[in-house]
Amino acid sequence: MRHVLPLLLLAAPALAQEAERPVLRVLTYDSFVSEWGPGPAIEAAFEARCGCDLRWEAGGDGAALLARLALEGEGAADVVLGLDTNLVEAARATGLFAPHGIEAEFDLPVAWEDDMFLPFDWGWFALVGRAGGPTPRSFRELAASDATLLIQDPRSSTPGLGLVLWIEAAYGDEAPALWADLADNIVTVTPGWSEAYGLFLEGEADLVLSYSTSPAYHLLAEGDEGFVALPMEEGHYLQVEVAGMLAATPVPDLARDFLSFMLSEDFQGVIPTTNWMYPAVTPEAGLPEGFESMRPARTLLFSPEEAAARRDAAVAAWRAALSR
Repeated sequence: MRHVLPLLLLAAPALAQEAERPVLRVLTYDSFVSEWGPGPAIEAAFEARCGCDLRWEAGGDGAALLARLALEGEGAADVVLGLDTNLVEAARATGLFAPHGIEAEFDLPVAWEDDMFLPFDWGWFALVGRAGGPTPRSFRELAASDATLLIQDPRSSTPGLGLVLWIEAAYGDEAPALWADLADNIVTVTPGWSEAYGLFLEGEADLVLSYSTSPAYHLLAEGDEGFVALPMEEGHYLQVEVAGMLAATPVPDLARDFLSFMLSEDFQGVIPTTNWMYPAVTPEAGLPEGFESMRPARTLLFSPEEAAARRDAAVAAWRAALSR
């Protein structure tokens, strides 16, 4: 026992110092905090700056974060990162978020003014396939073909919801009929993006719902030029991902510091080659090779208010078509 007490005495200051570090809890989606996602690098950079303990809490895919908030309320986290413009009105309606009080200029394809939610990245949804595979140029052409497709559930996934609103924006009253025509092409519906993309890479379908920048990942990270994002005649639906701080956070200054850090070079600089999205503020080094290869000629996007108004009916039409 003579050696144990000195060791405990030596460890006590370190333990006390660790206990004094403020903790910031950030709720986000699974792929953001994976070992290949931006989470690890962002955590290291922010902790070096804040002297705090940044703790990621993974909550499934993007749309599942809203369900987590509904379940846990003000105790869910200090900051929520990973909602998008299709969900911000529903998030705002919870009454859980506080104004961020941050002024910034963004490099977005749309104007941005929101006192509660700040964008951290953006991109266009796209159908991704392999070079030499099927290349339908529209959803109607896809529905008339034998090409197979993997998609995500709009109730749990922001890409899944994005696809539902993409078709709603492109086809309006004809969207339910188009979903009925597409049902035979859809191999399966996964809870989130990671599951669908994994199945696609395993060869389970010709196409997968992803992003226009997905081929850039394969090019830059793997040296593989064999993936393509299909340009669609209807245009492509835009996603802007956002973060916001909860009003009940016990560390409001730290939460606001994180949101400010989110727009810095240390955060934005890792987004293109870890989250494979366009950064909300272009890094000093610019964008990587491949990011300019597929910019749609037409961008589709509902305002947050219109997305909220159309969401339930659009998801219902999707469910009805796929349940037949």
